[in-house]
Amino acid sequence: MEVLSHQRVLFASLAFSAFLIYLDPHHRTNTIRTLVISQVLAALVGFGAGVFIGPGYWAAATAMIIIIVLMVLVNAVHPPADSTALGFAFYAGPENNLVLFGLGVGLIVILVLLQKLVQQQLVHFRH
Repeated sequence: MEVLSHQRVLFASLAFSAFLIYLDPHHRTNTIRTLVISQVLAALVGFGAGVFIGPGYWAAATAMIIIIVLMVLVNAVHPPADSTALGFAFYAGPENNLVLFGLGVGLIVILVLLQKLVQQQLVHFRH
C-alpha cells in the first residue's frame, strides 16, 4: 500500500478494526458482516461528502452524522468506521484510495477467516 498511496490515515481505522476483532471476535460489532458493511459505507459516505461539500470540517461532520445513522439503520455498528468516514471526508483524494481501502478491508476479512479456521483446527487437535 505504501507504494500505491501515501494516505496512511485512511487505513488507520482498519488497524483498530483488526484489534477489536482479535480482542473480542464474538461481539456483534466485530463480525465480518458488520466490519464490511460499516467500513465500506463509511468510506463511500466520507468520500462523497469530501467531493460534494469539499474536504474539511463540514464534510467530516456531515459524513460522521450520516454514517452513524446508516450503521444504526442497517444494524452494522462498528465504531472504527467513524474514523474511516472522517478520514475520507478530510481528504477526498483520488478514487484509487477507495479501491485500496477496499483491498484493506478484504485483507482483514481474509485474516479473520484464517483465524477462525486455525481455531477450528486447534479444537480438533485438543480432542
